[in-house]
Amino acid sequence: MRTPRRLSAAEAELWARVAATVSPIDPARAARPVPLAPVAVPTPAPAPVKRAKGRVPPPPPPPAPAPPPPRRIDAHGLDAGWDRRLARGLLSPEFTLDLHGASLDAAHTRLEHGLALALAQGARLVLLITGRPRPQPAADRGEARGAIRAKFVDWLLAGQHAGRIAAIRPAHPRHGGGGAVYIILRKPRG
Repeated sequence: MRTPRRLSAAEAELWARVAATVSPIDPARAARPVPLAPVAVPTPAPAPVKRAKGRVPPPPPPPAPAPPPPRRIDAHGLDAGWDRRLARGLLSPEFTLDLHGASLDAAHTRLEHGLALALAQGARLVLLITGRPRPQPAADRGEARGAIRAKFVDWLLAGQHAGRIAAIRPAHPRHGGGGAVYIILRKPRG
């Protein structure tokens, strides 16, 4: 059988202070008060005064916190009910944006403007028609076919409405299938 360890002087003093703050349930069994020695609280040394000509420069500001990693709007944001209804084609889009056939600059402008309109109208489900994806790598596309499809997620993440997008999901075949996606917008807070 092991014997319990004894309290150090600092631990005994701390325990005595804690015990002194407790009132006993049965006053007859109250322990005798233990006189407490005053505890010396160390005070920080004053900062040295610089006696240079001019002003003392202020301390450097703390480093700015690192920005949070960009969230993946194509992987979360919806409950299972939304996902089920979208996959079955049970929901109808309240707003449609067709970028198919536009140049990259025109498509980007149209996307930003269209999302602003959809939000102003209170739409939650936006159908974005982009055209089908192409097997060519996105970096090599430029203005070639499939360039809008390769760029739209980047535009959404970097756009002014990124915080209002809950999720992006593939469209049901009745709404364009592989050539379109659903953008699900968050409910307005207020």
